[in-house]
Amino acid sequence: MRLRRVTAAVALAALASLLAIDTARADGPAISTPGSPTVVVNQPHQLTLSWAPATWIGDPAAEQPITYEVQVPLGPHTYRWLGTSTDTTITLTDLAPGTTYQIAVAARALGGFSDPSPVTTVRTATGRATVSYLNLDWSPTNNQIQHALNVTNTGTGPLDLSTVRVRYYLRFEGANTSLVPNCDWAALGCDRIRQTVQFFIPPAGPPPLTTPTPTPPGYPIPGTPVFGWVELTVTDGTLEPGESTGPIQLRHHRHSWSDIDERDDPSWLTATSQWTENARITLDVDRVREFGDPNN
Repeated sequence: MRLRRVTAAVALAALASLLAIDTARADGPAISTPGSPTVVVNQPHQLTLSWAPATWIGDPAAEQPITYEVQVPLGPHTYRWLGTSTDTTITLTDLAPGTTYQIAVAARALGGFSDPSPVTTVRTATGRATVSYLNLDWSPTNNQIQHALNVTNTGTGPLDLSTVRVRYYLRFEGANTSLVPNCDWAALGCDRIRQTVQFFIPPAGPPPLTTPTPTPPGYPIPGTPVFGWVELTVTDGTLEPGESTGPIQLRHHRHSWSDIDERDDPSWLTATSQWTENARITLDVDRVREFGDPNN
């Protein structure tokens, strides 16, 4: 009788252990957290990263191949995907030079997942040019957008300014895309500065099944936030390596002079009286991204 009781107790303990593992896998990570990514190679448009591997927690009989997701955390349970790898290393391409990224790694598999790794902050190597930003407006909800930009040649050869394109990204609240761009002063001369306002029209929702398919509107739907940018180009000029354009002071307002809320604009930063390399302003040279990433 004692032997049967001991055997029963062992069986119950084993069952409880299996149930505990199943519960852990259902309610929490079934794979250990991978190590924080380490930079192996840093180049203007790409990064090579490596990290310590993750392993299955508990019963190894349920193990499946692990895939690693490389991501930029944006908030609780929200991230921007950069790439995947079945190995503990990856080379990320099409990144913006001279731009700071916060990168984490998470492990995924059939039947399990891990918590994201600690974040690694890395700045990609500098490309051919950068753009600095100075917020001149201490009130982000008045009727104007005011800031200064400064382009610097960080390459090894002359920079033809006519090939440079700078974009300041914003959101038009209430679908009001009326915006008048102004150049108040520029070391280059405002007569050499060109600005255009561009925006994306949000896609129309699916039409009712009982009516013919309508033609999508050629204007933003009232009340819908619209993503866009102010694009700046320069008519002519050359910068030698290390030279800058000097400040370009810009001011934008609506035709009606109504208030503008800048706080949800991707390129906006709180005014600090300090020049900064704002990585959410982009700079392209010959249509190749050399600085900034508005989604970062």
